Amino acid sequence: MTWKIDIENIAGIYEGSAQLEPGLNAVKGSNWQGKSSFIEAIKTGLGTAATLTEGKDQGRVHLQTPEKSISVELSRSNGVVSVEGTPYLENDYDVARTSLFACLGERNEIRQAVREGRNLEDVLLRPLDFQNIDAQIADLKKEREQIDSELAQAKEARKRLPALQERVTQLEREAEELRNQREELSAPSGANDESDSVQGELSQAQADRSQAENQLERLTQTIERIETRLEERRSELEDIEIDEDASVESELKDARKHRQEVNRALEVLQNVYSANELVLEENQLDLLTAVNRELTGDSVVCWTCGSEVSRSALEDRLDALGEKITEKRSQLETHRDRVEELEARREERAQIRRRKRNVEMEIEDLEEKLADRKQSLEETRERFERAGERVETLSETVDETVTEITDIESEVKYREAELKDARNELEELESRADRIDLLEDEREEIQHEIEDLRDRKQQIKRRARDEFTESIQEISKRFETGFESAHLTGDFDLVVAREGREADLEALSEGELELIGFIAALAGYESFDVEEAVPIMLVDGVGSLADENLQTLVEYLDERTEYLVFTTYPEHTTSDGQTIDPTTWSVASQEAIDAN
Repeated sequence: MTWKIDIENIAGIYEGSAQLEPGLNAVKGSNWQGKSSFIEAIKTGLGTAATLTEGKDQGRVHLQTPEKSISVELSRSNGVVSVEGTPYLENDYDVARTSLFACLGERNEIRQAVREGRNLEDVLLRPLDFQNIDAQIADLKKEREQIDSELAQAKEARKRLPALQERVTQLEREAEELRNQREELSAPSGANDESDSVQGELSQAQADRSQAENQLERLTQTIERIETRLEERRSELEDIEIDEDASVESELKDARKHRQEVNRALEVLQNVYSANELVLEENQLDLLTAVNRELTGDSVVCWTCGSEVSRSALEDRLDALGEKITEKRSQLETHRDRVEELEARREERAQIRRRKRNVEMEIEDLEEKLADRKQSLEETRERFERAGERVETLSETVDETVTEITDIESEVKYREAELKDARNELEELESRADRIDLLEDEREEIQHEIEDLRDRKQQIKRRARDEFTESIQEISKRFETGFESAHLTGDFDLVVAREGREADLEALSEGELELIGFIAALAGYESFDVEEAVPIMLVDGVGSLADENLQTLVEYLDERTEYLVFTTYPEHTTSDGQTIDPTTWSVASQEAIDAN
């Protein structure tokens, strides 16, 4: 049950390895020893992150689980990191729900939204965007239509069963009566051998003529149906028009290329913006450059060009960079829309081509059947004419009694043929009717699936709110919080009660907000059944909780997942479980220390 991980040039870790055991896995170390980078490495193996070490062009993560072996390689080209290999999570839906609800680092969107007091609906329900619910409903509707067709046929068969059963009984009775008449007429009456021979030939000829006549009628009807069907398909084929515009593929390729270029540019701009914004917001200019503090305002030496500028000028440049990021985002959205439009055009054209191909194949099949049936019709008509001529010739040579016997024998054979056909049809109808219950059960099951998909979002909303409320109640028993209760409104606004009244979220401590952030993430974890996608939960950046409260939180989270990996400091107490020592890893910060 052990997970083994080997790391090379991921985040701040140049080289390292570790093993994860079921239960608690505490990554215990001081600052800059690679704790958070270890979390990023696991996320890279899962497929929720791709963080290549700064200054490195290649990196990799190898993850060996009891079920499978995962290798993910990162490479940097023109400032953009690309990923090769198949991560643990192979579809967008699993990546989305794992990233939001199982990768609970400091920058987890759920925790950030709670800290900032934002509405939680969009971020909590985001995995629904990757489930293609409308496409699933459309597929189920097609399946339901097919079952409806089969069910209608089965019900029609059940309606016809009594009449057909009565028909079979009547034919059996008529055939038996005819056999009795034949036996009476065929009793010895002095007829010679020659008469018996003529009688047998006549009987066979009449039977052949009757069978040929019946077959002529059936073939004629069959040909009419095939010709009608063929005319319908030819008309349908004429109505099919295919857009042969060959530029769609090239336009799609260009659109994807433009989208990728804009996306890469946006990532670069965003990284530059975030880094500079953090320096200004945290007032950490002293870390990068010299700051001259004056009454009229601070001036600094620009850390990129070396010139002296005012803080307000830096902020203006940062605002201009933000506007450029907004512009790039708008361009990216435009390119995404264009790619989706071209992909839809390509798929629509492919569907029309498939339909045309199917219609052409059906026309070809119908034409072959028509030719075959016409040939059979001609052969049967010739056989009917020959049998008729034979009957006329033989009829002139037999007496009235022989003719009567022959007629009866012919009638017997005709009735027996009808009886055989009726029994076969009865058996087929009974088989169809027997499937009614099964088809109705299948239809009901599909209908339930459609309804469940339609109600999926509301169900998730209700479950998320319920899970949040239940978890808050459990947390209140384990922690001495300054609030009495908390819940999510119908619109997913966070409401916290203190002393019987709604409390301002800004009045809560950082530790209380952290607890609520984890509870909100766990609500999504349970609502979207994240444990089905991945058996691991990652916790990082919980610095606002006291040692005792952190230990309680870790024990609470451990109850929800098979593997819990969390980062902590040496002075913090850890519960029973495995401790991972990061001092054996080669990390970026340690390399810098050794160089000095």
